[in-house]
Amino acid sequence: MVSEYVMPPYIEEMFRVEFTESDIESLKDTLKDMKSKVRLKLFTSGNKAKCFSCVETERLIDVLVSASPLIGSEKAILVERFDMEKDHDVFKKYNVERVPTILLLEGAIQYLGMPAGEEIKAFIETLIRLTTNDHGLSNDTVEELAKLEGKAVIEIIVTPPCPYCPYAALLANMFAYVSSMYGANNVMSVIVEAYENPDIADKYAVTTVPTIVINGRVVFIGLPYEKQLLKAVKRLAALYT
Repeated sequence: MVSEYVMPPYIEEMFRVEFTESDIESLKDTLKDMKSKVRLKLFTSGNKAKCFSCVETERLIDVLVSASPLIGSEKAILVERFDMEKDHDVFKKYNVERVPTILLLEGAIQYLGMPAGEEIKAFIETLIRLTTNDHGLSNDTVEELAKLEGKAVIEIIVTPPCPYCPYAALLANMFAYVSSMYGANNVMSVIVEAYENPDIADKYAVTTVPTIVINGRVVFIGLPYEKQLLKAVKRLAALYT
């Protein structure tokens, strides 16, 4: 369910997209590492009462698409856009109830809320890694995720100013990526922006970010090591029914 409320101006300011010409050139230099195309689905609403950040999220995606390199005759970042007021069937198909929502890997990686502030770094790095097959995880982690039974939904609760949140988000995203590549596609990474989804933050009594939840259980407050996250994923996935 989408919350309707007025966001305080000082928080809304965190979600402004302001790139200088120098920023754009840096983006182009970073994104040139993309080796293939990546597709994302962007779900938004034109109703600001439902989504104060949708316009800025679309602007961010437009900037990233423009800065991405050409792969053949197309940009490396390909976007499918869906509107809450018009595309009800698509929202239902992908079980999307909040805006903005961004889906990668057909929903194995999800962003509930805008990847704003510090979180842009992990979002960009995720896009690049999805095109280079460079997940950055250890061989042991890959082997364990490939044979993982059950299911693990990893929620990373983040905020734009948090300096550690991008590392937690990227780690969870790569767990989901490896599961989709080598395993049963049974690991999902959901990056939840707390200001845009306060009900989720309240549900888990979040006071510090990143807060990491697996299958509805808070397991870490702060950034875990790869081995710690793997251990928690294995334990809680085994309990999933």
